[in-house]
Amino acid sequence: MGGVSSRRVSAITGALAAVLLALAAVSPAQASPETLKRSVSNIIFGPVDIVFSPIVGSQTVYHNIQDIDDSMWVRVFYVAPGVVWNTTLEMGSGIIRCMTGLIEFVPGLGLLPFDADLDPLFSPAEKGDALVDEDTPILNVKFGINYVD
Repeated sequence: MGGVSSRRVSAITGALAAVLLALAAVSPAQASPETLKRSVSNIIFGPVDIVFSPIVGSQTVYHNIQDIDDSMWVRVFYVAPGVVWNTTLEMGSGIIRCMTGLIEFVPGLGLLPFDADLDPLFSPAEKGDALVDEDTPILNVKFGINYVD
């Protein structure tokens, strides 16, 4: 019986040593939290985009009216449907931003110990102009994104 127990202890000790050696060899010197950072930012600020969608939608219509060379009647009649259309698109894009943040969360956790990054699933959130856009080491604070322009 004593031989069986010492074999188990040796096997467990060997297995733990192998796991520790593998973890030490696999973990790189620098980790990349970019995917997780983007995911958390999308989860937090996607709903804020939805709240700010009437402001961003109206602002986009205002800028578009200034840039077109149409008659005054076209400019007048464009405002109401334009604001509704742009606000709806902004809200939908905020919802998509939330969903992509949730989808990227698990891969972001998995990639955290490695020097790797996942390409954004919803790149307009990264590329679009926003009312607030501040990149901090902890979190990308970006909301009020203009997805339509």
